[in-house]
Amino acid sequence: MTAYDIIIIGAGIQGFATALNLALRAHRVLVLEKRTAGRQASGVNAGGVRRLFRAPAEIPLSLAAMELWHRIGTLVDHDCGFNATGQVKIAESDADMRKLEERARLVQSLGYTHEEVIDAKEMRRLVPTAAPHCVGGIVSRRDGFAEPYLTTQAFCHAAVRKGVTLKEHSAVTAIERGSDIWRVRCGQTAYEAPVVVNCAGAWGDRIAAMAGDPVPLKPEAPTMMVTARVSHFLDPVVGLTSRKLSFKQMPNGSLVIGGGHRSVLDMQTERTRIDFEKLKISARTVTDVFPGLKNVPIVRCWAGIEGFMPDQIPVIGPSSAAPFFYHAFGFSAHGFQLGPIIGQILAELIVDGQTEFPIEPFRIDRFDDLNFRPSTETIF
Repeated sequence: MTAYDIIIIGAGIQGFATALNLALRAHRVLVLEKRTAGRQASGVNAGGVRRLFRAPAEIPLSLAAMELWHRIGTLVDHDCGFNATGQVKIAESDADMRKLEERARLVQSLGYTHEEVIDAKEMRRLVPTAAPHCVGGIVSRRDGFAEPYLTTQAFCHAAVRKGVTLKEHSAVTAIERGSDIWRVRCGQTAYEAPVVVNCAGAWGDRIAAMAGDPVPLKPEAPTMMVTARVSHFLDPVVGLTSRKLSFKQMPNGSLVIGGGHRSVLDMQTERTRIDFEKLKISARTVTDVFPGLKNVPIVRCWAGIEGFMPDQIPVIGPSSAAPFFYHAFGFSAHGFQLGPIIGQILAELIVDGQTEFPIEPFRIDRFDDLNFRPSTETIF
């Protein structure tokens, strides 16, 4: 049996970023994946690389992650399709503007300056074709987007070049703790290591339960659409204050549309069924804000599978029940940008026994508190 120092369960961006950081510290790492690398959330999401409208607990991590994104090529030897176009959340009414001003005051009170309220004139400079009813917005100018599948593969290849072993089609069926070792079973095959890391995404709760960490995760299937190519008219990623929308124009001219609408998900078969009524809502939202796009055809749509936590922030950190077992899952459809820093944080926890980042809000046992109430704050 090959000996490993760390076994990571889940071959998405969180898993590979962790594997890469550990390999850079000369550790022998095995990554296990039940399907293929980047098959679900990491490879098929909207690709947003944003600090804008993060939950307050996530802001320090997001700021650090953004610094890594701006030099991503030095980390993985690939640009990952990263474009620092900025991200804008548009206000469609005076009430929306008041919400954005309140948000900006909150962020500034925490000591951060990356979110900037803008008036109608500046909003139209950034988003020239926005409909007349749009009255302003908020911007984070160094944000942008990347290509999810390329990014996940770039992290995969960088990790493998550093000696990480990847085993795909290896669904974990059991995890057992010996005196000083973990045994991870994939059917009839077993792997051993002193440390295990759970980066299993929408299946993170199942892996956590094997370590004695029950947690309330809900799998869902966010839906995306892509249009035919159109002439360039938009640089920043655009969202709305009071309606679901994530909207961007790719370098090839196509438009990528998301924003939180869900498809129908069957977790037993791990299949999704597109809800076209929800897609119609997304399409109408786009044409409300960009009326000139009414005749642009949709050419494809899809849904990935993502794990959502009750408070809409992830689980990050050590197990509350088992030694040398760590978690990073439940990113609730906004973990892509955090990936590079999550790898650094987990490597610090595993190797150094601590991290410089404030991860207390992400502890897995926070849901055990009888006073816990899910957050009602809109954060994306």
